[in-house]
Amino acid sequence: MYAERHGNKSGAWRDRNRSRIPSASTGLRSTMLNRLLSALSTFQRRLAHVDSVPQFALLGIASGALTGLVIILFRKVVEVPLLLLTGGPENFEGLDHIQRFTLPIAGAIALAILFSFLKLEDRRVGVVHLIERLGRFHGHLPLRNAIVQFVAGSLALLSGQSLGREGPAIHLGAAGSSLLGQALHLPNNSIRVLVGCGAAAAISASFNTPIAGVIFSMEVILMEYTFAGFIPVILAAVTAAVISQIAYGNVAAFDVPVVAMHSLLDVPFLIVLGIAIGLLAVAFGRLVEWVTRHAPAAIWQRMLIAGTTTAVIGLAVPEVLGVGYDTVNLALVGELSVYILAAACLAKLLASATGVDMGMPAGLIGPTLFTGATAGGLIGTIGITLAPQLASSMSLYVMLGMGAMMGAVLQAPLAALMAIVELTHSPIVILPAMLVIVTACITANQFSGSASIFIQQMTWLGIEFRQNPISMVLNRASMESIMSRSFARTPQSITRAEADKLLTDHPVWLLVQVGDRPGFIMRTEDLANHLADKSSGAAEDDPIDLANIPATRKDVAPILRQATLMEAMERLDSTGMQALYINRISAPMLGSVVGIATREDIESFYQT
Repeated sequence: MYAERHGNKSGAWRDRNRSRIPSASTGLRSTMLNRLLSALSTFQRRLAHVDSVPQFALLGIASGALTGLVIILFRKVVEVPLLLLTGGPENFEGLDHIQRFTLPIAGAIALAILFSFLKLEDRRVGVVHLIERLGRFHGHLPLRNAIVQFVAGSLALLSGQSLGREGPAIHLGAAGSSLLGQALHLPNNSIRVLVGCGAAAAISASFNTPIAGVIFSMEVILMEYTFAGFIPVILAAVTAAVISQIAYGNVAAFDVPVVAMHSLLDVPFLIVLGIAIGLLAVAFGRLVEWVTRHAPAAIWQRMLIAGTTTAVIGLAVPEVLGVGYDTVNLALVGELSVYILAAACLAKLLASATGVDMGMPAGLIGPTLFTGATAGGLIGTIGITLAPQLASSMSLYVMLGMGAMMGAVLQAPLAALMAIVELTHSPIVILPAMLVIVTACITANQFSGSASIFIQQMTWLGIEFRQNPISMVLNRASMESIMSRSFARTPQSITRAEADKLLTDHPVWLLVQVGDRPGFIMRTEDLANHLADKSSGAAEDDPIDLANIPATRKDVAPILRQATLMEAMERLDSTGMQALYINRISAPMLGSVVGIATREDIESFYQT
């Protein structure tokens, strides 16, 4: 009877209070969460150092996996509709005249409408945007721009604009990797490495050329070669290639037949080929510059000009529509006439230069490969006609033209060489490829300088690009790698007893509060010397003004823990301070000081 009357009440009491009693599972989850946060904090601290190879290796694998998945998704979004529309991956030649004319214009109108709703900073996409963010914002790429790149890049490629998919792929790979680093609150030096990893992985996944992806990232994006940088970038490229091969198989982007140089007597002709391709690269750069300087300000006008130009050219030369890799494959096997090769080369040059400089959200690496292939095929056809007994195969001249044009336009000869070797799967091509690519790069360098087309675009657009040996070194490490954690915070006025306690803890620095913020730092030994000075005559309760005692003081400014040493140096120069106190932001509007660094600490880093 008692149980019937009170059992439910007792059970209700237990139900009401069960949530107040910590269960074993709750404690386990809390312990696991604390361990995870502790491991993440340790991971973040290690990445601040340039020699944290295992941690950077993990980042490379994560970046490659993420980039590989993103690139597969991007390619599927473009390829599946094109298969339904044209009957092939990019069979724009199979469309009738009306479709070939209206499709690029319709795509341009759609892009004009899309961009009209976006702010100017949100329209920035592609490799130029990536290099700008890497140079000025330490690789922090916005999510909004990446979404715009994905949507707008898909529209551009689906509508047959005469551009490549590699530019959007590089932006998407780098942005995904950068956003991963930002989400984990990693130091800025590691986010820069992640951007390089994403770029390498994008090239690797697009062409199935991991070595070329690594060298491209080092030559064009990061613009430096370091041991610590190579390892994560290599792992990212390999991981992305594996994921791409799972989706597409172990096939290259082009159907390359066997290539070989039949005779050393072909060497003089290859030098001529390199010079011709180098001059073509100069012409492409000059055309890009001219279009950039004369482009109208209104985005809708630029889109319509680009779309109409592509549509008109596509009516006469349909091979230029889209990426054009089907045309490259035909050139490799010698199935294109001299007239088609010449027309396709010049038409692609004009259409792609107009498209990229009018702001079409696609890339120019693909067009450089196309124009190089058709120019190489054209020059090779002439050579075969003049001296058939000495000439090599058509596929050799086409592949060398592709590598030479890519190397000359991007000023990335090693990346171009590796791409040719990986695409042909033949070491025999190394000798002629080195000769032609170097000749083309030297020729282009004599007329347009040593900067890649991306850096030149930044100059023409008025975007400041800063890169020098000191900044490259300082960008490799973050504040945590040099800051001193041996410090104590103290008010400006303290008693003798408080001073003695500071000395007991033996900090190297005293961070002195002036008003509501830290004002300067001083060495603890200066306070000790003052207290030991018999002439001070300070009583126990007499206040000590740390701003007036004999000491070497350094004014301080704040900086975030994630900042690179280059950011720190710029902060010191802009504020006129001599030292920095490093903040860790644990929550919005909440921060804590975790270290001290002086200008001398930063200078000693790059002097050693």
